[in-house]
Amino acid sequence: MFMENPSRREFLKSSLTVACSTSLGVCGAAELLTASPASSGVAPAPSPAPLPIKKGVLLDMLPAKLSYADRMKMARDVGFEVVQAPTTPDEHEAEEIRKAADGASVRIDSVMNMDHWQYPLSSSDPAVVEKSLAGMRTSLQNAKLWGSDAVLLVPAVVNPQTSYRDAWSRSQKEIRKLLRLAEELKIVIAIEEVWNKFLLSPLEMSAYIKEFQSPWIQAWFDVGNVLLYGYPQDWIRTLGKSIAKVHLKDFKRRENGYEWVNLGDGDVDWEA
Repeated sequence: MFMENPSRREFLKSSLTVACSTSLGVCGAAELLTASPASSGVAPAPSPAPLPIKKGVLLDMLPAKLSYADRMKMARDVGFEVVQAPTTPDEHEAEEIRKAADGASVRIDSVMNMDHWQYPLSSSDPAVVEKSLAGMRTSLQNAKLWGSDAVLLVPAVVNPQTSYRDAWSRSQKEIRKLLRLAEELKIVIAIEEVWNKFLLSPLEMSAYIKEFQSPWIQAWFDVGNVLLYGYPQDWIRTLGKSIAKVHLKDFKRRENGYEWVNLGDGDVDWEA
């Protein structure tokens, strides 16, 4: 939805997904949504030191009809401090995005890898896997150019052709091929849980990440994605410090299905 002169409140309300940058720390979702308490005449208890949380938005959520410069300016004007940008193979376009962010004083804090669905790392076809690896290498180089510190990766897709066991072993094998580049560029590969029939519990995701034994493999936690089969608070407590970044979405179960809704209007228990 395009808004001619969106206020910060209107823009936040219209957004289904908010990226949260925490300088590779856990994002406190409740802090983003909790209003200041009403005055009761009693001095409030001292608050703990806030986490270095920065609210962000996906670049693709901003109106495509605008130039990159205007999109970045819109993000800044409505109160976002960081932006997540998609994989951009064209070097000139990537440079344009960098200049737009710099001009608006908005940081591109992360990259949304774009090839992992069409070309999953868990495929049995070497040509498909190589396309996926090439896309991740581009994403990592984009991240370096833009000054980002993480790339979001959906690690595998389980389907009739790819078993859960194969998805686990194949994807880990291929991701390990990216570790040297990630370390060289100082970019975290952040594994996201999503509706790919893989990593369906926080215990599995934690084990999957730990098996790499690398600080360059961490978790990208999506609050809304787990509601079909779990509880966000359980995932957060289990994954703990391995969470590098967070996506905030809300999700509402209906009698005839489900739908994505505005933050605070769904089934996410933000206070938990």
